[in-house]
Amino acid sequence: MQTVAIEAKRILLRYGAPIAVLERVGDAERVEFAREISKTELSQREAKVRELLERRGYLSEDGP
Repeated sequence: MQTVAIEAKRILLRYGAPIAVLERVGDAERVEFAREISKTELSQREAKVRELLERRGYLSEDGP
């Protein structure tokens, strides 16, 4: 699972997730997000990363 979580973090960083935000996201959730991103059209991936992080409250000031 550790290797998968590391690769998931790389994917999320590649598509614009802020590193400070990803530090607050657990491994299982990172993997979940990366799986969702992999199903998304390439041109929409950055927007999808932002949407996922916003939906879970990671981009709000009082996020998880």
